[in-house]
This record gives sequence, structure tokens and C-alpha cells, in this order.
Amino acid sequence: MKIVELPIEFEFNGQKNYIYPSLIVLNNELTLVDTGYTNFISIIESEIENNGFEVKDLKNIIITHYDDDHIGSVYDFKEKYPWIRIIASECESTYISGEMKSERLVQAEEMLENMQGNEAEFGRWFVQQLNHLKHVSIDEKVQDGDMILDNKCRVIATPGHTSGHISLYFPSLKSVITGDVAVNENHELQVANPQFCLDMEKAEESLSKIKNLKAESYYCYHGGKLHINV
Repeated sequence: MKIVELPIEFEFNGQKNYIYPSLIVLNNELTLVDTGYTNFISIIESEIENNGFEVKDLKNIIITHYDDDHIGSVYDFKEKYPWIRIIASECESTYISGEMKSERLVQAEEMLENMQGNEAEFGRWFVQQLNHLKHVSIDEKVQDGDMILDNKCRVIATPGHTSGHISLYFPSLKSVITGDVAVNENHELQVANPQFCLDMEKAEESLSKIKNLKAESYYCYHGGKLHINV
């Protein structure tokens, strides 16, 4: 079993940006954690193949939370590879499936009311992005403490960024896939995108929670892998 980081480079507002989805390799089966923005499927497919794997071996996609840079291409993956099982927290599942308006969309619409000029232009674009997300149903709904992937992975509830955010802990690898509970910034784990956190106090508690696992490797969606000498 191993975790492979998938560095995805893209341009946004004329600047280079990176995200780092993770690929879990277990018994010749692949599990992708988070799917990038809309239309990122071909980029992620290429990165999987560049690492010597075949996308046909992709069995699961785990979604850490419903933000557009994490679920943007999940619909495309499910449509192209219908056997893939989508795994997410029970709390997030209603947002990802479209049964309920997401907390992020509610937040964005409320913030837009007080924006002006260029800020308002971005706000309108962001609301439009969220409204255009394609939804998928969740095949497996998980909760804090659940053991998944042949009992090799423990689901860790890490609310704050969103209310149902999850991270993934792999005891045998001494590794954590953080999602947006943490960012690798200046070689330290810090709260990711605090300006978007729905509950900053819970976000800080969740960051402490994954730090207390005392893992050796933290795979951060923003900032990439951080190795800690324990």
C-alpha cells in the first residue's frame, strides 16, 4: 500500500497554481482523493498514467468536502467510469448530491451582497461556478472513526473549513491526507484558506486533531506533501 501525490498545475487569473490530489494504491486497486475543478479529468488521468498506473484500475473516489476545486470533476469521472464508488462523509453527501444547497454557496451569496467593483465581479463568477457544479450520488457515506479501504484507512472528522469535512489517516503508513483542514505553508501545517472557513474555531481544533496523530507525512491538497521528522 502506498500514497502517490498527483501535482496538478493550472493557470488562474494569469498565475500558475497547483493542487495536489492523492492516489491511494492498495492491492492493485486505485482510490483517488478529490478531483480538482470542472474539466480537470483529463489532467488527472494523465498524471495517474504518468505515475505508471491505469485509470481503469480506479475503484473509488473519496471526497474530503464539497468545494468546487475538490468535486469539480467527480461527475465526469463517474460518467466515464461508472464502476467507480464515490465515498464522502454523511454530512457532506447531501451537498455533493445536490439534495441541499451547499453551505459554500450560501456563504458566497451572502458575501456577494456586500461586494462592489472587481470584488463583486469575482463574487458573481464564484456563485456561478458553484451553481454550475454537476452533482453525483454518494455510494458510501462515512463518519468519524470508520475504517475503510480494507481497514487500512481511518476516517477523521475535521470540521471547520466545512461542517462535514473529513481527512484520512493511514496508521501503517503514518500518513494523513488532509484535504483542506491544513495547508503546507513555509514547511508548516497551517489552517487552509481561513477566509473561507465556515467555523474558524473548529478549523483550528481540527488542525490540532490531525497534528496530534503525530504522522510522519501529511499530504496537503494545497502546498503538497509535508514530511515531519518525528
